[in-house]
Amino acid sequence: MSEDQSSKNKDKGRSISWLERLGQVFHGEVRDREQLQEKLHEAQNNNLIDIDALAMIEGVMQVSEMQVRDVMIPRSQMKVIERDAEAKDILNLVIEHAHSRYPVVGDSKDEIGGILLAKDLLPYLINGAQDLRINIRDILRPAVIIPESKRLNVLLKEFRGSRNHMAIVVDEYGGVAGLVTIEDVLEQIVGEIEDEHDYEEDTYILKHNGSATVKAITPVESFNEYFQTEFSDEEFDTIGGLVTNVLGHMPKRGEVLQMEGLHFRIIRSTSRRVHLLEVKHMADVKIEDKAVAVSEQ
Repeated sequence: MSEDQSSKNKDKGRSISWLERLGQVFHGEVRDREQLQEKLHEAQNNNLIDIDALAMIEGVMQVSEMQVRDVMIPRSQMKVIERDAEAKDILNLVIEHAHSRYPVVGDSKDEIGGILLAKDLLPYLINGAQDLRINIRDILRPAVIIPESKRLNVLLKEFRGSRNHMAIVVDEYGGVAGLVTIEDVLEQIVGEIEDEHDYEEDTYILKHNGSATVKAITPVESFNEYFQTEFSDEEFDTIGGLVTNVLGHMPKRGEVLQMEGLHFRIIRSTSRRVHLLEVKHMADVKIEDKAVAVSEQ
Protein backbone atom coordinates (compact mmCIF):
# COMPACT_ATOMS: atom_id res chain seq x y z
CA MET A 1 0.00 0.00 0.00
CA SER A 2 1.34 3.43 -0.94
CA GLU A 3 2.08 6.07 1.67
CA ASP A 4 -0.58 8.40 0.23
CA GLN A 5 -3.22 5.67 0.34
CA SER A 6 -2.29 4.86 3.93
CA SER A 7 -2.65 8.51 4.89
CA LYS A 8 -6.11 8.67 3.33
CA ASN A 9 -7.23 5.61 5.25
CA LYS A 10 -6.04 7.16 8.50
CA ASP A 11 -8.01 10.32 7.73
CA LYS A 12 -11.13 8.22 7.13
CA GLY A 13 -10.65 6.53 10.45
CA ARG A 14 -10.58 9.69 12.55
CA SER A 15 -13.46 12.05 13.25
CA ILE A 16 -12.98 15.50 11.76
CA SER A 17 -13.29 18.52 14.00
CA TRP A 18 -16.13 21.05 13.74
CA LEU A 19 -13.60 23.55 12.40
CA GLU A 20 -12.71 21.19 9.55
CA ARG A 21 -16.38 20.55 8.87
CA LEU A 22 -16.99 24.30 8.83
CA GLY A 23 -14.19 24.66 6.31
CA GLN A 24 -16.06 22.30 4.01
CA VAL A 25 -18.98 24.73 3.95
CA PHE A 26 -16.81 27.51 2.56
CA HIS A 27 -15.61 25.62 -0.49
CA GLY A 28 -16.85 28.51 -2.67
CA GLU A 29 -15.98 32.20 -2.57
CA VAL A 30 -17.82 34.30 0.02
CA ARG A 31 -18.24 37.82 -1.34
CA ASP A 32 -19.79 39.79 1.55
CA ARG A 33 -20.81 39.64 5.21
CA GLU A 34 -24.42 38.78 4.43
CA GLN A 35 -23.37 35.76 2.40
CA LEU A 36 -21.00 34.70 5.17
CA GLN A 37 -23.84 34.78 7.71
CA GLU A 38 -26.02 32.74 5.37
CA LYS A 39 -23.26 30.13 5.12
CA LEU A 40 -22.89 30.01 8.90
CA HIS A 41 -26.62 29.53 9.44
CA GLU A 42 -26.63 26.88 6.74
CA ALA A 43 -23.83 25.09 8.58
CA GLN A 44 -25.80 25.21 11.82
CA ASN A 45 -28.95 23.93 10.12
CA ASN A 46 -26.92 21.03 8.73
CA ASN A 47 -25.51 20.27 12.22
CA LEU A 48 -21.95 21.08 11.17
CA ILE A 49 -21.75 23.51 14.11
CA ASP A 50 -24.04 23.83 17.12
CA ILE A 51 -26.07 26.89 18.08
CA ASP A 52 -23.56 27.97 20.75
CA ALA A 53 -20.68 27.95 18.26
CA LEU A 54 -22.79 29.93 15.80
CA ALA A 55 -23.60 32.54 18.49
CA MET A 56 -19.91 32.94 19.36
CA ILE A 57 -18.83 33.29 15.73
CA GLU A 58 -21.50 35.92 15.18
CA GLY A 59 -20.39 37.60 18.42
CA VAL A 60 -16.82 37.85 17.14
CA MET A 61 -18.07 39.39 13.90
CA GLN A 62 -20.20 41.85 15.83
CA VAL A 63 -17.42 42.91 18.20
CA SER A 64 -15.37 44.15 15.27
CA GLU A 65 -18.12 46.66 14.49
CA MET A 66 -19.03 47.74 18.03
CA GLN A 67 -17.61 50.65 19.96
CA VAL A 68 -16.87 51.02 23.67
CA ARG A 69 -19.91 53.28 24.11
CA ASP A 70 -22.12 50.33 23.15
CA VAL A 71 -21.13 48.20 26.16
CA MET A 72 -19.66 50.54 28.78
CA ILE A 73 -21.08 51.03 32.26
CA PRO A 74 -22.45 54.61 32.22
CA ARG A 75 -20.92 57.23 34.49
CA SER A 76 -24.08 57.37 36.62
CA GLN A 77 -23.82 53.63 37.37
CA MET A 78 -20.10 53.54 38.18
CA LYS A 79 -19.23 52.28 41.66
CA VAL A 80 -16.34 54.47 42.76
CA ILE A 81 -14.28 55.04 45.90
CA GLU A 82 -13.55 58.55 47.08
CA ARG A 83 -9.87 59.28 47.43
CA ASP A 84 -10.26 60.58 51.00
CA ALA A 85 -12.76 57.96 52.17
CA GLU A 86 -12.20 56.32 55.55
CA ALA A 87 -10.92 52.76 55.62
CA LYS A 88 -14.16 51.38 57.06
CA ASP A 89 -16.23 52.99 54.28
CA ILE A 90 -13.90 51.62 51.62
CA LEU A 91 -14.15 48.11 53.02
CA ASN A 92 -17.94 48.29 53.32
CA LEU A 93 -18.27 49.41 49.70
CA VAL A 94 -16.01 46.61 48.44
CA ILE A 95 -17.99 44.03 50.44
CA GLU A 96 -21.36 45.39 49.29
CA HIS A 97 -20.64 45.43 45.56
CA ALA A 98 -18.15 42.53 45.41
CA HIS A 99 -16.25 43.88 42.41
CA SER A 100 -12.53 43.24 41.99
CA ARG A 101 -11.67 46.77 40.76
CA TYR A 102 -12.89 50.27 41.63
CA PRO A 103 -12.08 53.67 40.14
CA VAL A 104 -10.81 56.08 42.81
CA VAL A 105 -11.99 59.67 42.34
CA GLY A 106 -11.24 63.10 43.78
CA ASP A 107 -13.85 65.84 44.02
CA SER A 108 -15.86 64.42 41.13
CA LYS A 109 -15.98 61.41 38.83
CA ASP A 110 -14.05 63.42 36.24
CA GLU A 111 -11.02 63.40 38.55
CA ILE A 112 -9.75 59.83 38.30
CA GLY A 113 -6.86 59.14 40.64
CA GLY A 114 -6.34 55.52 39.72
CA ILE A 115 -7.79 52.02 40.11
CA LEU A 116 -8.06 50.16 43.41
CA LEU A 117 -7.81 46.37 43.27
CA ALA A 118 -9.76 44.73 46.06
CA LYS A 119 -6.99 42.17 46.58
CA ASP A 120 -4.57 45.00 47.44
CA LEU A 121 -6.57 45.58 50.62
CA LEU A 122 -5.82 42.10 51.99
CA PRO A 123 -2.44 42.95 53.61
CA TYR A 124 -4.18 45.70 55.60
CA LEU A 125 -6.66 43.26 57.12
CA ILE A 126 -4.08 41.27 59.08
CA ASN A 127 -4.81 43.19 62.27
CA GLY A 128 -8.58 43.04 61.77
CA ALA A 129 -11.09 45.46 60.29
CA GLN A 130 -11.38 47.51 63.48
CA ASP A 131 -7.74 48.64 63.28
CA LEU A 132 -7.74 49.10 59.51
CA ARG A 133 -5.46 51.95 58.38
CA ILE A 134 -5.17 52.63 54.66
CA ASN A 135 -3.39 55.32 52.69
CA ILE A 136 -5.24 54.63 49.47
CA ARG A 137 -2.75 56.61 47.38
CA ASP A 138 -0.05 54.05 48.20
CA ILE A 139 -1.87 51.15 46.58
CA LEU A 140 -3.52 52.72 43.53
CA ARG A 141 -2.87 51.27 40.08
CA PRO A 142 -2.68 53.63 37.06
CA ALA A 143 -5.98 54.12 35.26
CA VAL A 144 -6.20 53.35 31.53
CA ILE A 145 -8.09 56.11 29.71
CA ILE A 146 -9.78 55.38 26.38
CA PRO A 147 -12.24 57.23 24.08
CA GLU A 148 -15.81 55.96 23.85
CA SER A 149 -15.38 55.58 20.08
CA LYS A 150 -12.69 52.86 20.38
CA ARG A 151 -13.57 49.60 18.64
CA LEU A 152 -14.13 46.62 20.92
CA ASN A 153 -11.81 44.31 18.99
CA VAL A 154 -8.99 46.87 19.34
CA LEU A 155 -9.72 47.27 23.07
CA LEU A 156 -9.69 43.51 23.62
CA LYS A 157 -6.27 43.27 21.97
CA GLU A 158 -4.99 46.09 24.18
CA PHE A 159 -6.43 44.47 27.32
CA ARG A 160 -4.63 41.23 26.46
CA GLY A 161 -1.35 42.99 25.73
CA SER A 162 -1.31 45.20 28.82
CA ARG A 163 -3.00 42.70 31.18
CA ASN A 164 -5.38 45.44 32.30
CA HIS A 165 -8.97 44.44 32.97
CA MET A 166 -10.61 47.85 33.31
CA ALA A 167 -10.49 51.15 31.43
CA ILE A 168 -12.03 54.55 32.08
CA VAL A 169 -14.04 55.85 29.12
CA VAL A 170 -14.00 59.56 28.27
CA ASP A 171 -16.15 61.55 25.86
CA GLU A 172 -14.98 64.00 23.18
CA TYR A 173 -14.62 66.76 25.78
CA GLY A 174 -12.43 64.69 28.10
CA GLY A 175 -15.12 64.12 30.70
CA VAL A 176 -15.65 60.65 32.17
CA ALA A 177 -18.45 58.89 30.30
CA GLY A 178 -18.22 55.52 32.05
CA LEU A 179 -16.01 52.49 32.41
CA VAL A 180 -15.53 49.19 30.60
CA THR A 181 -14.02 45.88 31.67
CA ILE A 182 -12.60 42.95 29.75
CA GLU A 183 -15.62 40.95 30.89
CA ASP A 184 -17.95 43.44 29.17
CA VAL A 185 -16.14 42.79 25.89
CA LEU A 186 -15.95 39.01 26.25
CA GLU A 187 -19.66 38.78 27.06
CA GLN A 188 -20.43 40.17 23.61
CA ILE A 189 -18.80 37.00 22.24
CA VAL A 190 -19.60 34.21 24.68
CA GLY A 191 -22.68 35.62 26.40
CA GLU A 192 -23.21 35.95 30.13
CA ILE A 193 -20.15 35.17 32.25
CA GLU A 194 -21.12 33.95 35.69
CA ASP A 195 -18.68 34.49 38.55
CA GLU A 196 -18.43 33.47 42.18
CA HIS A 197 -20.64 36.37 43.22
CA ASP A 198 -23.50 35.44 40.92
CA TYR A 199 -26.32 33.73 42.71
CA GLU A 200 -27.67 30.19 42.33
CA GLU A 201 -29.13 29.09 39.01
CA ASP A 202 -32.57 28.42 40.47
CA THR A 203 -32.70 31.82 42.24
CA TYR A 204 -34.50 34.47 40.22
CA ILE A 205 -34.53 37.41 42.63
CA LEU A 206 -31.79 38.51 45.03
CA LYS A 207 -32.72 41.14 47.61
CA HIS A 208 -30.41 44.03 48.57
CA ASN A 209 -30.88 47.07 50.78
CA GLY A 210 -33.62 49.07 49.06
CA SER A 211 -33.43 47.16 45.78
CA ALA A 212 -33.43 43.71 44.19
CA THR A 213 -31.41 42.12 41.40
CA VAL A 214 -33.75 40.23 39.09
CA LYS A 215 -32.87 37.74 36.36
CA ALA A 216 -34.55 38.60 33.06
CA ILE A 217 -35.76 34.98 32.81
CA THR A 218 -37.84 35.40 35.97
CA PRO A 219 -41.40 34.24 35.21
CA VAL A 220 -43.88 37.12 35.32
CA GLU A 221 -45.95 35.13 37.82
CA SER A 222 -43.00 34.83 40.21
CA PHE A 223 -42.18 38.53 39.77
CA ASN A 224 -45.79 39.49 40.59
CA GLU A 225 -45.76 37.31 43.69
CA TYR A 226 -42.54 38.87 44.98
CA PHE A 227 -43.30 42.54 44.22
CA GLN A 228 -47.09 42.36 44.65
CA THR A 229 -47.66 43.58 41.10
CA GLU A 230 -50.25 42.56 38.50
CA PHE A 231 -48.34 42.31 35.22
CA SER A 232 -50.04 40.10 32.65
CA ASP A 233 -48.29 36.88 31.62
CA GLU A 234 -50.58 36.18 28.67
CA GLU A 235 -48.28 37.74 26.07
CA PHE A 236 -44.87 37.41 27.76
CA ASP A 237 -43.66 34.64 30.07
CA THR A 238 -40.66 36.47 31.57
CA ILE A 239 -40.07 39.90 33.06
CA GLY A 240 -37.24 40.45 30.57
CA GLY A 241 -39.65 39.94 27.67
CA LEU A 242 -42.11 42.37 29.23
CA VAL A 243 -39.47 45.07 29.75
CA THR A 244 -38.13 44.64 26.21
CA ASN A 245 -41.64 45.05 24.82
CA VAL A 246 -42.29 48.23 26.82
CA LEU A 247 -39.00 49.79 25.72
CA GLY A 248 -39.68 48.83 22.12
CA HIS A 249 -36.09 47.73 21.42
CA MET A 250 -33.38 45.47 22.77
CA PRO A 251 -32.51 47.01 26.16
CA LYS A 252 -29.02 48.42 26.70
CA ARG A 253 -27.07 48.48 29.93
CA GLY A 254 -28.07 51.47 32.07
CA GLU A 255 -31.49 52.04 30.46
CA VAL A 256 -34.31 52.69 32.90
CA LEU A 257 -38.12 52.73 32.93
CA GLN A 258 -41.00 52.90 35.39
CA MET A 259 -43.97 50.54 35.62
CA GLU A 260 -46.57 50.03 38.34
CA GLY A 261 -44.66 52.05 40.91
CA LEU A 262 -41.39 50.21 40.26
CA HIS A 263 -38.13 51.55 38.84
CA PHE A 264 -36.34 49.16 36.44
CA ARG A 265 -32.70 49.53 35.39
CA ILE A 266 -30.86 47.22 32.99
CA ILE A 267 -27.72 45.89 34.68
CA ARG A 268 -26.49 43.35 32.15
CA SER A 269 -27.43 43.08 28.52
CA THR A 270 -25.96 41.94 25.22
CA SER A 271 -27.02 42.73 21.69
CA ARG A 272 -28.98 39.47 21.75
CA ARG A 273 -30.86 39.62 25.05
CA VAL A 274 -31.17 41.21 28.48
CA HIS A 275 -29.76 39.26 31.45
CA LEU A 276 -30.15 41.18 34.72
CA LEU A 277 -32.27 44.04 36.01
CA GLU A 278 -32.24 46.15 39.15
CA VAL A 279 -35.71 46.80 40.54
CA LYS A 280 -36.64 49.37 43.20
CA HIS A 281 -39.82 50.83 44.59
CA MET A 282 -40.14 54.44 43.45
CA ALA A 283 -39.89 55.61 47.07
CA ASP A 284 -36.31 54.27 47.17
CA VAL A 285 -35.20 55.90 43.91
CA LYS A 286 -33.02 59.02 43.92
CA ILE A 287 -34.41 62.16 42.30
CA GLU A 288 -31.82 62.16 39.47
CA ASP A 289 -32.69 58.53 38.60
CA LYS A 290 -36.38 59.43 38.40
CA ALA A 291 -35.55 62.24 36.00
CA VAL A 292 -33.58 59.84 33.78
CA ALA A 293 -36.45 57.34 33.79
CA VAL A 294 -38.96 59.99 32.73
CA SER A 295 -36.69 61.18 29.91
CA GLU A 296 -36.32 57.61 28.59
CA GLN A 297 -40.08 57.06 28.34
